[in-house]
Amino acid sequence: MTTKTLIEKENVVVRFVGDSGDGMQLTGTLFSDTSALDGNDIATFPDYPAEIRAPHNTVAGVSGFQVHIGKRIYNSGDKCDVLVAMNPASLISNLKWVKIGGVIIVDADTFTDDALKKAGYPSNPLNDDSLSSYILIKAPITSMTAEAVKEIFTDKKSAERSRNMFALGMLFFIYSKELDHTDSYLEKKFKKNPDVVRANKAVVRAGYNYCENTDVLPQHKVHVKQAQMPKGTYRNITGNIATAWGLLAAAEKAKLPLFLGSYPITPATDILIELSKHKELGARVFQAEDEIAGICSAIGASFAGAMACTSTSGPGLSLKSEAIGLAVMTELPLVIVDVQRGGPSTGLPTKTEQSDLYQALFGRNGEAPCIVIAASTSANSFYFAYEAARLSLEHMTPTILLTDGYLGNGSQLFRIPKMAELPTITPPLAKPNDETYQPYKRDPETLVRQWAIPGMEGLRHRIGGLEKSDGKGNVSTDSANHQLMVNYRAEKVQRVANHIPDQEVLGDKDADLLVVGWGGTEGALKLAVEELREEGKKIAFTQFNYIMPLPKNTGSIMNRYKKIVVCELNMGQFVNYLRMNFQTIAFQQYNKTQGLPFEVSELKEKFNQILGE
Repeated sequence: MTTKTLIEKENVVVRFVGDSGDGMQLTGTLFSDTSALDGNDIATFPDYPAEIRAPHNTVAGVSGFQVHIGKRIYNSGDKCDVLVAMNPASLISNLKWVKIGGVIIVDADTFTDDALKKAGYPSNPLNDDSLSSYILIKAPITSMTAEAVKEIFTDKKSAERSRNMFALGMLFFIYSKELDHTDSYLEKKFKKNPDVVRANKAVVRAGYNYCENTDVLPQHKVHVKQAQMPKGTYRNITGNIATAWGLLAAAEKAKLPLFLGSYPITPATDILIELSKHKELGARVFQAEDEIAGICSAIGASFAGAMACTSTSGPGLSLKSEAIGLAVMTELPLVIVDVQRGGPSTGLPTKTEQSDLYQALFGRNGEAPCIVIAASTSANSFYFAYEAARLSLEHMTPTILLTDGYLGNGSQLFRIPKMAELPTITPPLAKPNDETYQPYKRDPETLVRQWAIPGMEGLRHRIGGLEKSDGKGNVSTDSANHQLMVNYRAEKVQRVANHIPDQEVLGDKDADLLVVGWGGTEGALKLAVEELREEGKKIAFTQFNYIMPLPKNTGSIMNRYKKIVVCELNMGQFVNYLRMNFQTIAFQQYNKTQGLPFEVSELKEKFNQILGE
């Protein structure tokens, strides 16, 4: 054995891949949580198949989890420093994500002739020269796992369930991590089954000791620099859970009960699941029989005085479109959370995409404007869920919050705020026995109508899907009245621009190129721009969270730069929306529809190309 030296790095990317049943999501999560407790900033990206259980040892069944840890982390990383591959299929499908010279750890026991054939390998890559550009670690993970638990489990199936913990132990050694957090997790998770706790602890240590006592690994250990973060209470949080918490906080701030009417759909279901755990905070969750019932129940709850929400993904948003129009016509508050995925139709259920912007902006019959905002990180999904509720409640109109699979399933460190730090939410509630009350009488500044809850004394009124008369709200087919009400509903949404912050720009006002993004692409775009600025390039960056309406200073920003490129994970929905609003500006665009987030390297290549033109 050779003594391993300790080297320090700013950041590293680790990717765990294996069969769907190999526990890669759990392994990645435990490594992420331990890194966070060790003082690292983190961002994660789970990548798993849509099939519940694809055939064993096939590429279709590969599940992965990537984590980026370090001192300054904006995204889940591009190519990885270390790939842990638990079988041939996971190696062949993920080799493209490994840096040249990076470390590949494989379970050598799984590279059987049958498994190699299923994966599509013509020969065993562990024995030929195909992996010579990498540091290859051929660890007998399966057999050493069995050896570690032989006094606990005698059957092969039970023993092999802990293989992922052996790989985790190896990574803990390489990156100088403690085992205490994983021990605590195992004790809590499996407290009713002490044999499982003992077995997993033993296997983690077997992986750790394997690295410590052999010379097959690089001759160094790595210490990843700690992040400098504001003081506070932090947790590793996914975008979906952050969204659920933001809705809970908004309901508490508004002093209203929270109601979520939803139908399970990938990748949004975790919002429904998380809110169902918080009845003690006043949350009421209804798992409806379909998407239409989900949103219609939420509209009913809104009419009854609740802070009403529904959650979905692209196919479900399509089904909800008629009911969203009803909420627009009745002018009731309603939060619609759309965790976007690849489309159209069923499309790519577990892959990310910014595919639904057109649908959010225009996907309804008639003139039916909604407020549309977008979260841009897993952590700030909390704040934009809160903001979606605030805007919807205070302006009495549906608000669509766009997140995506990358944000919803991925995670970041989140500093938990105190309720006193959050802005107030003041719904325009009518007062009982107000003799001047009319259901569609509007505030002269905001054009917002008052919200009368059924049962308020003296405030009986009628609402519904048919056009309303101005003020009194009776059914009206008068043409002039319809024009007036259409104008009111549109102008009411536009005046929301008076209640949202100005758009901010990172970089110089005289930059040669402005990079524009929206929603969940922020991390990769920001990092690419920062790295180019450090290289001396004159480049600026702005990321949009408020989309309908746009911030009031959007036009002045766009007119400031000669070259503008809009980057999206679709074919150009936001850039075309900008072209509609700013017809004299020549926007360039960069688009990707592969079900994957942007890579910093591809963005830098594109930006350098534009700068050189």
